[in-house]
Amino acid sequence: MRQGSVQIVHADVITPRGRISDGAVTVKDGVITYVGSTAGAPAETTDSVEVVDAQGGLVLPGFIDVHVHGGMLHDFSEPGQEAFDAITKLHCSQGTTSMLATTMTLPKPVIEQVLEEVQRYINNGMPYAKLAGVHLEGPFISPKWPGAQNPAHIVPPNAGWIEAWEERYPGLIKQVTFAPEREGAHDLIRFLRKKGIVAAAGHTNATYEEMMAAVEVGLHHAVHTFNAMTPLHHRKPGVAGAILSSPAISGEIIADGIHVHKAGIQLLASVKKNHNLILITDAMSATGLGDGEYKLGDLPVVVKDRVCTLRDSEGTLAGSTLTMIRGFRHLVREIGLSVEEASEAASLNPAKLIRIDHLTGSVETGKLGDLLLLDRDLELQHVWVEGRKFKG
Repeated sequence: MRQGSVQIVHADVITPRGRISDGAVTVKDGVITYVGSTAGAPAETTDSVEVVDAQGGLVLPGFIDVHVHGGMLHDFSEPGQEAFDAITKLHCSQGTTSMLATTMTLPKPVIEQVLEEVQRYINNGMPYAKLAGVHLEGPFISPKWPGAQNPAHIVPPNAGWIEAWEERYPGLIKQVTFAPEREGAHDLIRFLRKKGIVAAAGHTNATYEEMMAAVEVGLHHAVHTFNAMTPLHHRKPGVAGAILSSPAISGEIIADGIHVHKAGIQLLASVKKNHNLILITDAMSATGLGDGEYKLGDLPVVVKDRVCTLRDSEGTLAGSTLTMIRGFRHLVREIGLSVEEASEAASLNPAKLIRIDHLTGSVETGKLGDLLLLDRDLELQHVWVEGRKFKG
């Protein structure tokens, strides 16, 4: 896609080195060329550079969602151009500029179809939020903690599958979620770490000791912390206890006020907000729509008052209808994080996790112009992807 040019002036610019008051950011041909004071910004007079007066609003890096399944009636597990356009357009409108196409626990041929279609979509250019790769959530999870995953498709960890997919689609798989206590998990972790793929615990029945043994061989991330995992107990710390106590493990959080109690998010944030807290949506096909019946993967889901549950279960949560901007505001307004801390959880930390922080995730010269403009009430005003303004 064509890259754009823009200059934003009179903003509070959030950077890794602090906030710049009355700041400016210039993007030329998709890349940030200036970050500093408005007074020192180079004058832009050409028609090709749009000048935007932020009027004291906030400039942040675009959000990066490493765990998102779909939106607008579409799911990444039902791949194709129309579905991917609908999903990435919706989430781009809500501040996401990069994302991982997240699968479910599905039959092997279906997963392979997703990989093929995502690779094709990336190669053909992406008009909205960029797909940075694929997150495989399953099928190597615990039958005891399937959550909203279909137990019929669960299989033991298989490093050979990932090795074959990585050979066919080099660099496409960015994260694999699995149960680290299952046989074959350590071999899988070793291969993932060798290839720079995130090894993530999730939907797991592991003990604290099994989690820490997995950390020793390279596990370093956990999905939707507190959900679909052994809980914290003072004599059996479980997976939750391992996440909270180990600085080696980064932790995702669904900050929607539904999946995790406010106190739980505050506890996680208190130990992880310095580089290890990662905001996600876990958004499913109902995102952007209202109450009704939908699907997550191949399972039916009922949505009522933004709560998504499996239709044929006793209240099992099934993804969310959260967007990154809403999660960001929840971290600031309800949890008490600063704008800077919430921005790090929503942008820089996930960029570092999936190793794209040399390209995006912070407002710095030389990085891509993936930017957001928020007003003082944290309402989203504009989104730019590589300097191109999103137009819904």
